[in-house]
Amino acid sequence: MTTPRFIATVSLAAFVGGGGYWAGKNDLGSWLRNKPAEVAMAADDDGKPEPTGAIIYYSHPDGAAEYSAGAKNTDDGRPFVAVRESEDVKFDAKGAVLPSDTASASSERKLLYYRNPMGLPDTSTVPKKDSMGMDYLPVYDGEVTDSSTVKVSLGKLQRTGVKTALAEMTTVSRKIRVPGTVSLDERLVSIISMRADAFVEDVANVTTGDRIKKGENLFHFYSKEIATAGAEYATEMRNGGKAGPDTGSALRLKNLGVPTATINSIATDRKVPQSISYTSPRDGVVLERMVVSGMMAEAGDILFRIADVSKVWVIADVPEYELSAVRKGAVVSVNVRNLPGKVFTGKVDLIYPEVQMQTRTTKVRIELPNPDGQLMPNIYAEVEIEAGAGNRVVAVPNNSVIDTGDRQIVFLDKGEGKFEPVDVTLGIRGEDVTEVTNGVAAGDRVVVSANFLLDAESNLNAALSALTPDEVKP
Repeated sequence: MTTPRFIATVSLAAFVGGGGYWAGKNDLGSWLRNKPAEVAMAADDDGKPEPTGAIIYYSHPDGAAEYSAGAKNTDDGRPFVAVRESEDVKFDAKGAVLPSDTASASSERKLLYYRNPMGLPDTSTVPKKDSMGMDYLPVYDGEVTDSSTVKVSLGKLQRTGVKTALAEMTTVSRKIRVPGTVSLDERLVSIISMRADAFVEDVANVTTGDRIKKGENLFHFYSKEIATAGAEYATEMRNGGKAGPDTGSALRLKNLGVPTATINSIATDRKVPQSISYTSPRDGVVLERMVVSGMMAEAGDILFRIADVSKVWVIADVPEYELSAVRKGAVVSVNVRNLPGKVFTGKVDLIYPEVQMQTRTTKVRIELPNPDGQLMPNIYAEVEIEAGAGNRVVAVPNNSVIDTGDRQIVFLDKGEGKFEPVDVTLGIRGEDVTEVTNGVAAGDRVVVSANFLLDAESNLNAALSALTPDEVKP
């Protein structure tokens, strides 16, 4: 004689056989075959296990995706069906039904609420779908230990495009582009003046802008004081005095600015020339010519100003917030507008110890060779300073840093889809990487793509963790 319990077991097995595809896909048939006694004992006369546990929500009687936290009727007056804890079937990540021991462990966790699957600040106390038909995700008590930590499934990682990179020990460098002006090297400028009153007899055919060589004649002059000292020196030589530029009257002539060649000529000829030639002390360009033939030149009057332009300076204006990245000896590239395509290379020679009040910039001096004289004083220059290159430091890609203004954040990849935000202290920012002085160590894996999505998810987790049950929207 067939018992009702046997009939119920056979009926349930037939129901599972009718849904063979679904059961095979979700491994439900295997689970039922392994637990026939438990299923038979839990089944009632209708072939269904007796629901147990508290009512957790109500579902639509027709199976539609409509739920309610409390008792409710449909539009045509039919009541919603109560769903108890035992009826809320649990599935693992592959879609298989969880074993009874795992399901019971999951049922012991307290369901807090359901959250929006796209990370929007929207929660619900009952199962729900968003506007695109995606199920809201359940959040259980104690599921997340750190409210700021983000956990992302492997599928979602691929969809969101999360990419990571390693923090490395490297040098951080970048180019600081600032304006500059070409100027003369102050050490290579000479002033031509007399040390005694003199009459200028004739001036060489040199004008402002002419290039002259060292030793080239500039003008002839006659000075009563120099003539008197020269006569004394000639008398000493005729009387057997010892010749030498640093003795007796010869030293006096030298102090009066008489060229060494003229002093030697007086010692040899034993007479003073009627006029003395003044020669150029260096190669260079005549910047100023203030002397004319026949003029009376008093001691100290500027007659010529000559500059050697084989080396020049470029004075660049660097903003004060960039000064920490500029160092003495840094390589510099200079471009000028009148020589397109030509690049001059030099080094930072001096960082002036002063900030200009009006522009909040500091002048930086770059020394450049100028053998052809192409760089002329006061030309505008475009300066590129190689900044920050120096010691090896811990650095992360620029894209990994989220700068909110008040704080700087980097997401660390903890593995298994877990990402943790950490506050970092930044140093020099380079072209591709940024120095990190605190918060990240070499070898840490940081997020470089989609980190703003993780930041939004982290902020949402932190906000939801602070919610009380009364604050969650139904």
